[in-house]
Amino acid sequence: MSTEAIRFPGTQGHELTARLDTPAGAPRAYALFAHCFTCSKDSKAATYVSQALAGHGIATLRFDFSSLEFSSNIEDLIAAADWLRKNRAAPQILAGHSLGGAAVLAAASKIPEARAIATIGAPFDPAHVTRLISGSLDQIHATGEAEANIGGRPVLISKKFLDDLASQNAAQTIGALRKPLLVFHSPLDASVDIDNASKIFLAAKHPKSFVSLDRADHLLTRQEDARYAATVLAAWGSRYLESKEDTAEDISGVRIAEAGQGKFAQVIATGRHRLQADEPASTGGDDSGPDPYQLLLSALGACTSMTMRAYADQKKWAVERITIDLKHDKVYATDCVECETKEGKIDKIERVITLEGDLDETQRARLLEIANKCPVHRTLHSEVWIPTRLAATAKAIRF
Repeated sequence: MSTEAIRFPGTQGHELTARLDTPAGAPRAYALFAHCFTCSKDSKAATYVSQALAGHGIATLRFDFSSLEFSSNIEDLIAAADWLRKNRAAPQILAGHSLGGAAVLAAASKIPEARAIATIGAPFDPAHVTRLISGSLDQIHATGEAEANIGGRPVLISKKFLDDLASQNAAQTIGALRKPLLVFHSPLDASVDIDNASKIFLAAKHPKSFVSLDRADHLLTRQEDARYAATVLAAWGSRYLESKEDTAEDISGVRIAEAGQGKFAQVIATGRHRLQADEPASTGGDDSGPDPYQLLLSALGACTSMTMRAYADQKKWAVERITIDLKHDKVYATDCVECETKEGKIDKIERVITLEGDLDETQRARLLEIANKCPVHRTLHSEVWIPTRLAATAKAIRF
């Protein structure tokens, strides 16, 4: 992943500063991210979410609004979309944090290429901000402006700003959205109560989805919370991306490339699917994806379950659900009576299969035999040949 500094004209001729986070290969799509009321493009939430989206192949533009006025925020979003449209590709995903989420909802109808909208901790009514500055309202109305404290930060609020917020009709705007909407909110949000998420969700038409950011704070200051939101957003938004604009290459086999995010993060591409791998923090990684052994266990577990399901369906056995738990470890060879190796350590993969359904013991025993016949299991037990060479020349990697 790389980050590029961008400048483009915003509302009333103001130059807006931005950062464009791009993936290692060609982007699958472009997104716009709108920061929260007292935040900036470099806030933790904006940075973490944008970089995590880039890790999933979605280039994301985050920028600083030209002013606190809500209407100008909407115009700035439109200006940012214009810049992307002219210089890269129009944004297909719009995401906004807190009041930035309300701005995204208001701007979405004016960005025709936007195909998926997401809000994070957003207020239903932009005028919600006035509740956070109730102690300064009298002075604002008397003098035209006053300094208020929001989230521990001093902010100069004008009467024009309040009038702008009061003029918004949130229910009408959201009801007329007619674009897929994903609402993120934390039940622990002390700044914007989760009831706001309920109101947004009820006002919106389908397709709409809600994801709880349980344990997250309003500012999304924990990297793992922001990354979780970005991962869900990338997966959810992918189904709405326009295929003709999806530049991801259909890759035969599997391609791995460094994500450019953290020390070990990798982007995994196969067919038109994109995954991410990493190492846990304890070994120097950022834990942005499963580690290589977890992916290996996932392959074995998925193959085992699929093989058992195919056999059970063929036999018309009443298997309701198959669950497989796997664990990898290094053990001393002497602990394995069946193994040919008798010295040093060997790899041990423990696989525990839970079968739900009305099955007799004979059926259960047969399904256990079938589990050991899954192709990945057989590959792990057979001789494997891995010829490896360097590519003749370096080339641009397309994801």
